[in-house]
Amino acid sequence: MPGRKIYIKFFAAVDENSIKLLLSTIENKMREGIRDFVLLISSPGGNVFAALSAYNFLKGAPIAITTHNFGSIDSAAAVVFCAGSRRLSVPHARFLLHGVMSGFPQGVSLEEKQLEERLKSLKIDADNIAGVIAANTGKSEPDIQEAMRERTTLNPEQALEFGLIHEIKEPLFDAGAELISIQ
Repeated sequence: MPGRKIYIKFFAAVDENSIKLLLSTIENKMREGIRDFVLLISSPGGNVFAALSAYNFLKGAPIAITTHNFGSIDSAAAVVFCAGSRRLSVPHARFLLHGVMSGFPQGVSLEEKQLEERLKSLKIDADNIAGVIAANTGKSEPDIQEAMRERTTLNPEQALEFGLIHEIKEPLFDAGAELISIQ
């Protein structure tokens, strides 16, 4: 039904499975003719690969996306959140920007070239995250990189001033709206 708006509650970590489910949900609704989506997000973040894939798909799809923080937008979730052409937050929420990290299982040994490769990948991931946030806030990439290094935490008023959101808005959806949950 064209003109209908679908609300998707994304209350999950950003990983390959949750993003696959999010994107397939949107694709299915697009096949029904839906072009207007509100992505209600509260996420501790997670995988940079999954976050960038979601961002690029959502920005490139012929749809309208509004993102609305209803709790926390941490880490890689900020990348997914930036896919919204309109970005909102409830009054009692937070945003966390920080650098990327790489875990190493106990007992793992890396040669110098493997360690260099891992470091280059981390740098590219950090640059991509900073590029996404900068492109959507009007801030420079060096400013975003500094905010990430400082592990910046913002409340909604600070996020509004930072350019991460456009409006603080408490109601998430109207009664009777179609709501799909990804948890």
